[in-house]
Amino acid sequence: MKKQVKVGMISFAHGHAFSYLEGLSKLPQAVVAGIAHPVRSEVEEALQQTGAAYYADYHDLLRTDIDAVIICSENVHHAQLTLDAARAGKHIMCEKPLGLSVAEMEEMISVCAEAGVQLMTAFPCRYLSAVVRAREAVINGEIGEIVAIKGTNRGTMPGGWFLDPALSGGGALLDHTVHVMDLMNWLMPNSKVAEVYAYANRIFHEDIQVEDAGMMHVKFDNGVFGVIDTSWSRSKSFPTWGDVTLEIVGTAGTISVDSMAQHNEWFIDKDGKGQYHFWGDSMDHLLVKSFIEALAENQPVPINGVDGLRSAEVALAGYQSVASGQPVKL
Repeated sequence: MKKQVKVGMISFAHGHAFSYLEGLSKLPQAVVAGIAHPVRSEVEEALQQTGAAYYADYHDLLRTDIDAVIICSENVHHAQLTLDAARAGKHIMCEKPLGLSVAEMEEMISVCAEAGVQLMTAFPCRYLSAVVRAREAVINGEIGEIVAIKGTNRGTMPGGWFLDPALSGGGALLDHTVHVMDLMNWLMPNSKVAEVYAYANRIFHEDIQVEDAGMMHVKFDNGVFGVIDTSWSRSKSFPTWGDVTLEIVGTAGTISVDSMAQHNEWFIDKDGKGQYHFWGDSMDHLLVKSFIEALAENQPVPINGVDGLRSAEVALAGYQSVASGQPVKL
């Protein structure tokens, strides 16, 4: 019999916290028992919806009998929050990027293992229908051996703490590389990135402190090449926040993936612009569902801390490449 999982939410700094909470509300095995966030008024609606207890200090939440936490803080706090939760014996799902250095991510993984708790990285793009079908085709050998992959993650500039490098650790290069890089790693689980070359700059928003555009080039140790357009290039007038696309080139064919294609296009004069209304499955709902089900059934989480490290270390190496103007070996 599946057990019930008591969950605590730590920080609503990242907007995904609200969609994760909506996903949890649809799972009979999940109970949101507590919400920790420094400003109560910012989570009052969530408290009303769930009936969860409020904690201004997340340490107080960790002292309760919850089973797991979902961390959606500013990037700079991911490591400490994860370490504290692990030492309190709580399983963890942490928003991406997992950490801001390889050393701290390795410590997060190590401490979770020592504490006997699971660490999951929040990569919801693995649950997009088009991505799932494409991976099945690759595994089935429908396009032969992969030769190269081109990906995009072009979004809207998020604003807020994302523009403060002391809190975010970087701009679009870090924010948008990790999702598509994880998909590339997922498509080729037996190969690792061996070399990184990147370009990044401020192109679309001159008055911000971080880069808003970049190109990430990677070479895997099996010889496959990959490139990612990682940018905040979508204007406010664009019908949706962004995209996730892949062109997977194989020796026997090519797969084109448009992850957000499951939408209707609306054109309403009073709104002043076209709109995309997505009708496909909610990737955030499926992400939290997989986390809760793994804990309830005492199974390994499907996207672990090592997956988070392998993706984030590429983005971090990209910054080294931008600074030196040269490729960086991993």
